[in-house]
Amino acid sequence: MAAGSIRVTMDVGADGVALITIANPPVNALHPIIIAGLKDKYAEAMRRDDVKAIVLTGAGDKFCGGFDINVFTKVHQTGDVSLMPDVSVELVSNMMEEGKKPSVAAIQGLALGGGLELTMGCHARISTPEAQLGLPELTLGIIPGFGGTQRLPRLVGLPKAIEMMLQSKFITAKEGKERGFIDALCSPDELIKTSRLWALEIANFRKPWMRSLGRTDRLGSLSEARAVLNGARVQAKKVAPNMPQHQACLDVIEEGVLYGGHAGVLKVPGVTDVQLKPRQIRKVAVIGGGLMGSGIATSLLVSNISVVLKEVNPQFLQRGEKMIAGNLDGLVKRGSLTKDKMKKSMSLLKGALDYSDFKDVDMVIEAVIEKIPLKQSIFSDIEKICPEHCILASNTSTIDLNVIGERTNSQDRIIGAHFFSPAHIMPLLEIVRTEKTSAQAILDLITVGKIIKKVPVVVGNCTGFAVNRTFFPYTQGSHFLVSLGIDVFRIDRVISSFGMPMGPFQLQDVAGYGVALAVKDIYATAFGERNLDSDLVDLMVKDGRQGKNNGKGYYIYEKGAKPKPDPSVKHVIEEYRKRAKKMPGGKPVALTDQDILEMIFFPVVNEACRVMDENVVIRASDLDIASVLGMGFPKYRGGLVFWADTVGAPYIHSKLSKWAETYGAFFKPSSYLEQRAKSERTEHIAARFDEVTHMN
Repeated sequence: MAAGSIRVTMDVGADGVALITIANPPVNALHPIIIAGLKDKYAEAMRRDDVKAIVLTGAGDKFCGGFDINVFTKVHQTGDVSLMPDVSVELVSNMMEEGKKPSVAAIQGLALGGGLELTMGCHARISTPEAQLGLPELTLGIIPGFGGTQRLPRLVGLPKAIEMMLQSKFITAKEGKERGFIDALCSPDELIKTSRLWALEIANFRKPWMRSLGRTDRLGSLSEARAVLNGARVQAKKVAPNMPQHQACLDVIEEGVLYGGHAGVLKVPGVTDVQLKPRQIRKVAVIGGGLMGSGIATSLLVSNISVVLKEVNPQFLQRGEKMIAGNLDGLVKRGSLTKDKMKKSMSLLKGALDYSDFKDVDMVIEAVIEKIPLKQSIFSDIEKICPEHCILASNTSTIDLNVIGERTNSQDRIIGAHFFSPAHIMPLLEIVRTEKTSAQAILDLITVGKIIKKVPVVVGNCTGFAVNRTFFPYTQGSHFLVSLGIDVFRIDRVISSFGMPMGPFQLQDVAGYGVALAVKDIYATAFGERNLDSDLVDLMVKDGRQGKNNGKGYYIYEKGAKPKPDPSVKHVIEEYRKRAKKMPGGKPVALTDQDILEMIFFPVVNEACRVMDENVVIRASDLDIASVLGMGFPKYRGGLVFWADTVGAPYIHSKLSKWAETYGAFFKPSSYLEQRAKSERTEHIAARFDEVTHMN
């Protein structure tokens, strides 16, 4: 077929809707020319001021029959994987779904495979009733590769999505409408007109701007999802025992259910798209065998990576080895590890009191206490001993990596590997890069993160990085409310009712007061006037309280019992309020539960805006993933930024402005949030940020 007949066209109407049409007879297959054309037309539509919204359709009487399978033949013949275009992330996720202008798919005839996946990147789907919808990729020995494994369960529910994928079963658009996949049905004659109107309604905020990848309302509870997946695995082994693509498809679906839809579509510009190959990491040294170090070592060992655990004396080393053994035993008791695997994992561990075993390690992860001189000394030492290819990583949660590595000449291989406690359980891995960190080091750590079953999110270097920086106002805001006279336990109840695993005060008990005290001065220096100074933790420690560590904090902790509020903490709280002098006339301020929720979370959203404005994260959805997996932000709310967009930038900005006038700079809206609130084009907090980062 002549290349000239394979094309993508775009026509912009007087209504401001760009009609993008795929033309590749007979079924409008996604040839690489089509993919390139779609990227080109979407980029043009996003740039043009006369385009308000987009309708995507297919020429003739068909939407799209899927990816051009002739490309697979060429890949097999040549071994050149670069022939496969980046569709899942670059086109479907970044340009379409996260684009600043809404897309509506106008479907007729059929939408199969990659064609259906394109429709799922749109914000609504309009179709003729008899159109055929399906993801038949498994019959070709592959799995859906443009994000369908993540989006279809979020649109039709997990059981139906698995049935459609594993059985390559088609449904009609009429059934799709009943299941919530199709937004509206109409005749072929009305299809484009209806789709154009729908797209404009979204652009004008009269219809919902739904991003499929962020939805969780159709997934059910985690236990329900696991039961469905386990049943599907059993069934697949019976009916397709020699077809590994079925199990691989279920693996990818499960990854998205557990860790969020974006987990399987990680892309880091300048790292994952420059033809680099990850190096093999066979042996890792972990410095520090405390809570974090032992958890990190556990994660590596269960993934068959040899570990050298370094401590300063035999007692600390023995304690670290015992903690690792305890972690592994806990995994056995939970049923996620066999006893044989536990023994094998322990055999990969070697203890050390000096650096002599560091001469052949591929990576070092430093996990000592947050003291700058100590970390600087360690990095200066290991640079001299470790091989030149060795990655030098720090598990610091707050300290600037440039400061940690300033005494070395190896800034290109210094990187942050920030795990969350307990490190062998929590799924998030924050990968922190400086301006000098090499792409190779980043790619290698991303690969290690995936091997040890973490969800890696690459972030920029600053105090607190993405998660701890975004959430530093979370604790400070709760302390501020206490200074106004609000009850500690009421605050925790409100935040727990919102969906957080626990409130900020119980979280502080569980995390330990040492962390709060260690970062107090660091935050004060970094955040200036928006830092809220509080001596509440100092007073708790002075009163002999260490939180869960000694069984006594805001709550009482007894073995085998749920934490109970400690009435005797009242005198500490009263002393704190007396020192803070924030209660007007010495009387508590009257606040509703909604006030409490907003005064804690809106400053967090405000800091997230600064994090995005400074390009600490690559895309807004990275903050959503990080907030869910790192801080326990309720998954069903879609993540911090997604939730903030449902509330609306103007409302958040107005409340913060009001509180800033009354209470000071802690609540002062960021310039980024102010711009979002005043924008006439869109109220989405993520919109301008994603537009800029996708263009770069």
